[in-house]
Amino acid sequence: MAKTMEGKKASDRLAELTDKVQSSQAWNSIFRPGSIFRKGYTDSPRNRSYVIMNSVLYHLHPVKVKRHAVKVSYTLCLGGLSFFLFILLTVTGIFLMFYYRPTAAQAWDDIYTLQTSITFGLLVRNMHRWGAHLMVLSVFLHMARVFYHGAYKPPREFNWVIGVILLTLTLLLSFTGYLLPWDQLALWAVTVGTNMMGYTPVFGDQVRFVLLSGREIGTDTLLRWYVLHVLFVPFVTVIFLAIHFWRVRKDGGISGPL
Repeated sequence: MAKTMEGKKASDRLAELTDKVQSSQAWNSIFRPGSIFRKGYTDSPRNRSYVIMNSVLYHLHPVKVKRHAVKVSYTLCLGGLSFFLFILLTVTGIFLMFYYRPTAAQAWDDIYTLQTSITFGLLVRNMHRWGAHLMVLSVFLHMARVFYHGAYKPPREFNWVIGVILLTLTLLLSFTGYLLPWDQLALWAVTVGTNMMGYTPVFGDQVRFVLLSGREIGTDTLLRWYVLHVLFVPFVTVIFLAIHFWRVRKDGGISGPL
């Protein structure tokens, strides 16, 4: 009996503390009306809508979802898989940046040290490398699925263009990371790639000069592509991803079957 009374008093004190915290000005300034963390929340259609509208993450999804949109057999989760791989590449890439120096004298040695002397270094590098290959494949298959289901038709034609841009950025992310190990395979791949870009009409020579940071491949080329790979292209990709997710919702969610 005594233990039961003590337990009841403890639960009453906890409830009183919780009520006091949820009634404070600081708590109410963080959680907006309709949040499940606000005092007096009741489960109703209006409050469910508030939860969606007042959350950064939940706001990406509409309040109601069409039945076909949650079928794995329809979407194959290719869009979500592409985004997951982008997050995985970001996390593993940050890990690799701690042990990599973008200089011609140290780049390959750092990669070798990462694979042989750093705990989980080989695992993380392989996750990053294979994740990049899988992201290219998943984005391409996602575009193919959208095309097959006619999801590029009005009113989604603008988002289709955004998707094409994201596919291009994905290829650029993969290609710019190819030079970073600074081995013979990377050097010849970049040589072929930049020579092809040099034949761009009107601005070909200027594009090649900017990518190489000079007339030929040198030490500055590695730094130029490193900045493109870890800063510029991911920054642009995040912007277009936000637009892409926003337009999916504003265009009525995932398109229905043909």
